Amino acid sequence: MAMRALSFVAPSSPPPSPLLRSNPPRSLSLFSPKSAPPRLRRSSRHHGSSGGSRMSLAELEPSLVVKKKATEISSDLKGTSIFLVGMNCAMKTGVGKLLADALRYYYFDSLVEQACGGESSAKLLRESDENGFRDSETEVLKQLSSMGRLLVCAGDGAVESSTNLALLRYGILIWIDVPIELLANEAVNAGASSPSETTLDTSNSDSFLKVLDELSQRYIELKEGYGTADATVSLQKIATKQGYEDLDSVTTEDMALETLKEIERLTRLKKMMEAAARPF
Repeated sequence: MAMRALSFVAPSSPPPSPLLRSNPPRSLSLFSPKSAPPRLRRSSRHHGSSGGSRMSLAELEPSLVVKKKATEISSDLKGTSIFLVGMNCAMKTGVGKLLADALRYYYFDSLVEQACGGESSAKLLRESDENGFRDSETEVLKQLSSMGRLLVCAGDGAVESSTNLALLRYGILIWIDVPIELLANEAVNAGASSPSETTLDTSNSDSFLKVLDELSQRYIELKEGYGTADATVSLQKIATKQGYEDLDSVTTEDMALETLKEIERLTRLKKMMEAAARPF
């Protein structure tokens, strides 16, 4: 099946054009491998100072906090592409789109779907030729790895292949870790639409336990690949840290802000290592 030219979702404010290098950029990754968004509902906790004083603009508009942090790290990031991996879900997609907008990056999702010309064509290719589907995914990643200023939400296949994992190392690799229970609930509520590339039986409204088991098995298969990421952003840990009463209270902005903090930590560490390597 012939592959189409790649298309991108342009940022709201046009950034410099993605830089296509003759050779892939050096990986920013510092470590060799060690082996529609959810409801934007805040916790019931009161966010603001006591005494009934007005909340700040940043508290009223959490996305402003994300944009402020993106501005702070932009110069050190130097247009390095960012790859998000993790089980496919609305949260990962929402985080990717929010980060792309905040950083003024181009957003790219559904790798093989866009290359093949749509979801139906990609599904047909996968069902008729699994190896061809994976080869197409690798070819798309090869093209993306030579570009800058991209925010890529990679699918499951991106971590199933050592070749694909190596291509992801040309940028910053972040694992968006969402609890399986939330993924299963999303899959059941979506009916025939599954958050994973793997075909799941979600035809019955009472199929939660079956979907949960299937997703758990898929998670086990992919966990080692996810674990090679430069950093992990865990929804469970954010909920605990923020004192939220339930996991649904974690917003896309919470996850995006934590992702930017991890990227900031990685870029600072890279600068320190480069400074330490300079001769006196």
